[in-house]
This record gives sequence, structure tokens and C-alpha cells, in this order.
Amino acid sequence: MARQGLCPWTPPGALPLDPTGGDNPPRTPLIMIKKETMSPTLTHPDPDDIPPIRPAGHNTPVGGVLSIDGTTTLGWQERWQRFPWSLLALLMITSLLGLVVLYSAVGGRGDFQETSNLQYLLRQAGRFGIGLVLLFVVAFAGSERVYRRYAYLAYGVALALLVAVFLFGSVSMGARRWLDVGFMRIQPSELMKVTLVLALARYYHDRAVVVGFGWRDLGIPLLLVTLPLLLILKQPDLGTAIIIATVGMVVIVVAGLSWKMIVLSLGLLSAGLPIAWSALHEYQRQRVYTLFSPERDPLGSGYHIIQSKIAVGSGGLLGKGFMAGSQSHLDFLPERHTDFIFSVLAEEWGFVGCVTLIVLYILITSRGLFIASMAHHRFGLLTVVGFIALFAFQVIINIGMVIGLLPVVGIPLPLISYGGSSMITLLFSMGLIAHVGIYSRHHGRTI
Repeated sequence: MARQGLCPWTPPGALPLDPTGGDNPPRTPLIMIKKETMSPTLTHPDPDDIPPIRPAGHNTPVGGVLSIDGTTTLGWQERWQRFPWSLLALLMITSLLGLVVLYSAVGGRGDFQETSNLQYLLRQAGRFGIGLVLLFVVAFAGSERVYRRYAYLAYGVALALLVAVFLFGSVSMGARRWLDVGFMRIQPSELMKVTLVLALARYYHDRAVVVGFGWRDLGIPLLLVTLPLLLILKQPDLGTAIIIATVGMVVIVVAGLSWKMIVLSLGLLSAGLPIAWSALHEYQRQRVYTLFSPERDPLGSGYHIIQSKIAVGSGGLLGKGFMAGSQSHLDFLPERHTDFIFSVLAEEWGFVGCVTLIVLYILITSRGLFIASMAHHRFGLLTVVGFIALFAFQVIINIGMVIGLLPVVGIPLPLISYGGSSMITLLFSMGLIAHVGIYSRHHGRTI
């Protein structure tokens, strides 16, 4: 007789059960059948039921793609197929548009007579090429386990460079923001934007929570944000300090900050605004005053924003045409190749050109958020969200500054403004986003 409740089925390759109770040892069936429903009950959980965001130390591979500790990897061909090519295409199209606008921005007179616009174009293209190579290396050859392991070390190096700027940095336009290393100048605050996101993602990855956390989980993250914030304000660089603080808070909130703590933090932030206002330099306070009434000092603090708004408004629907902008080519528009390059785009390409660029930015942001939603674990999720927040806030602040909605601060327009540090660090962050996309839960050929 078969045992009560068990089907006398024998797995392939196993010794048969002896119904007469002979010498054959009984074997435990691999599948049990319920008598009532006669439906098989699996003895192991379905991998699809495992939550994608799990605490550190969980060693179960997810879908055979990547375990939480990075021990399961993909082959090169599979990585190539899963690479988010649409994100790369958007980055390249935006950068190509930036090169076209830059060529026109530096093609006027005045400050750019000694260096031709072609030289500026080649320099920027070379920086984009270096950043593109870095993007592929980070996405294909890197390991998320390595990025997580050395996140604190990278943060410490960036913090040490900020201290070096304070001690040995070169002064330009009244600010000490750069380190001169002979063949190039680097801006450590740009490096800090990336390493801060990695450090915060590492911290909350190691302390994954199911419900919202409180003050005890905020001490170290707030310290990670505050240290570079104070050093950057000392340079002074109000724009980068705002970006650092905002991106840091976004990562903390997404990591699991409870709504009670969010409301309380906003209340404390509002209460501290008078102290922050008193700590600003006089010229920084003047910029805030100028935001509401730039005409009160049209040849001084209000000059930048007045000329920028004239350039944006004169572009109309289709613009004045390539290299036909009067504000930029007659030297009315200051910093037209860096902070105010969006004004050049608006004047020469009009409303259509501005909308085109903004749509490209929205597509890049949405692609990044999609990759974040597919991330297998907390480090990937927080890293991508932090980098996309960094990208989006720089766009919002720069464009808002140019059209007179925000105070004038030194924030470059991503992929458009002339500059090396910002371009390379941005493409490095996009490489990490692509790496998370390769190992995401999306099983299609491309993302």
C-alpha cells in the first residue's frame, strides 16, 4: 500500500518504493500531492516572489542575473544586448546639439578673439569623447560590488580635494574653486556631486529598512552632506552648494525617510532660513534682490539677467538663425559659452530650439527613472535616483536662472555648457546608470 497522503510516484533515477515493505530503503518524494486537490506543492519559493529591494547580505540570485553581493554576472554578449542604447542615443544627440550651440557662442568677438571657435569645439568634443569612453568602461567592465565597496573611499578623496582647494586652490573671478595640476584644472566640487550620491547609497544599502526611519538613521547621512556643503560655501559657490544639499536630501527621502520626519525636517529648514540668509555674502544677497527687480541696478548686479532675458525674448518662435544672434555676437551676453549658453540657443533657435532641448532632457530623466524602477536592490536604486536628481536639478536651476525665475548662480547646463569637469563627471554618472540598467530586472533585449 502507498503511504497515506503520498503519491507512489518515483523521481527519475531514484530507487522504486517497495509497496510490500521489503529491504529497499524508502525514498522521500520530491513532490507532494494534496489528496483534496491533487495539485503539486513546490518545496521551494518562486524566485519572482522575492522582493527586488532587499537588505544587504541576501545571497539569493534574482532571475539568474545578479545577486545582492554581485557574485552572479552576465557574459559580454549579454551585457551588450542589455545595454540601454536609447539612453546613450539621447546623450549623444544632446551633446551634438551642445557642440553646435557652443560653436556659435564662441564665434563672436571680444573674449574669444585669441582662440577660434573651432578650437573650443574640438576641446569640448575631446572631453565628451573621454567621458564616453569612461561611460562604457563603467557600464561594461565595472562591478556594482566594487562601486559599493569603494564608495566611502571615493567620497574621502573628493573631500580631501575640497580641503586642498581651500588651501592651495587657484582664484578665478573672485572664487577659489579649482585645483591647478599643471596640464589641466579640476573642480573637486563636481567630483563631490557623484561621490556623495555613492556614499549615501552605500550607507542606506547596508541599512535597508522596511518602514520609515528616524533621527538615529539621519546622523551620518547629514554629516556626509554637511561637510562638503560647508567647504563649497567657503569657496564660495552657492549654486553647487544648493545642488549638493538638494540631491543629498532626495537620496535620503527615497531611502525611506518617514513622512513625519519629512514634515519635521521641512519645518526645521524653514526655521533656519534667517540664519542661512545672514551667512550669505553681500553679492549673493544682491543676486536675490536682483531676481525680483533687476532694473534697480541695470549696469551692475542686474546686467546679466537683463541681457539674458533680452536674448531669450528676441528669439521668437524660430530664432534669428545659426550664428546670427546679436546679444551673443555683439558681446552683450556675458558667460555665453558656460552659464548662459541657453540664452544663445533661445536667441538663435527660438522657442522650437528650447522645447527640443527640454524634451531631450525630459527623455533622459524618464529613461533614468525607468532604470531605477527596475533596479534589483537598494544601492542601484538610490544611485540612479541620486544621479538623475543631480542631472534634473542642474537643468532646472540653469534654465530658471537664465529666464529670470531663479537667482544667478554658477551652474552649468548639462551636456551643453563648455567645461571639462562637469562633462566627464556627468558621463561617469550616466555610465553607472547604464550599469544598473544592464543588470536590471528588465529581461528585454534593450532598455
